[in-house]
Amino acid sequence: MTLRALYLCEGSSDTGLRFHIEAIAVETGREIHVTVPDLDRLPNKPGHSVGDKLRAARQLSHDADEYDLVVIHRDSDGNPPQRRRDEIADAVASVSPGLAHVPVIPVRMLEAWLILDPTAIREVAGNPNGRMSLGLPKPNRAESVADPKALLKEAIAKASEEKGRGLKKLQARFSENRARLLQMLDREGPVTQLASWQSFRNDLSAALDSL
Repeated sequence: MTLRALYLCEGSSDTGLRFHIEAIAVETGREIHVTVPDLDRLPNKPGHSVGDKLRAARQLSHDADEYDLVVIHRDSDGNPPQRRRDEIADAVASVSPGLAHVPVIPVRMLEAWLILDPTAIREVAGNPNGRMSLGLPKPNRAESVADPKALLKEAIAKASEEKGRGLKKLQARFSENRARLLQMLDREGPVTQLASWQSFRNDLSAALDSL
């Protein structure tokens, strides 16, 4: 049986996590179809809270029981991960009681998962053979970086070795390049050393086992 999952993310460049959700499910012997709803289709755009997004997703669903599982991405943004877990659990219990859920809580933000692979960064920067140091942290420090988004932007710029107009064009494509990096994320690479990634994988595997 193919499970039906809803994935609610923070931004459009986070949608690539759906491919990892599907791949992890296959690794555990389950087949899953992940839907990422376009909440902007609604006449009234939803708020940013988990509850708001869940209610909006229900408006786009064909029926209340359309999904077996919901995966919800919420950056910790400096908050304790448990606070985000509780926030997600409370929202699901309020809006979709009984629906299995998996929290995805990168620390401090999802970019912390993307600053560990210099090869991938050089690839999206268009300079795969570059040798310039990118100043990336070791895995045990990635979740302590104060602003991983800024660090990722800087690393892509360094990796490109572009200047002037070329650099400006590259920086204008940051969201696109970030989305590519998420799709390219090596699930068996350095990210496996991050507690937030481990929690995501463990929670997803446990949820799949329970269904």
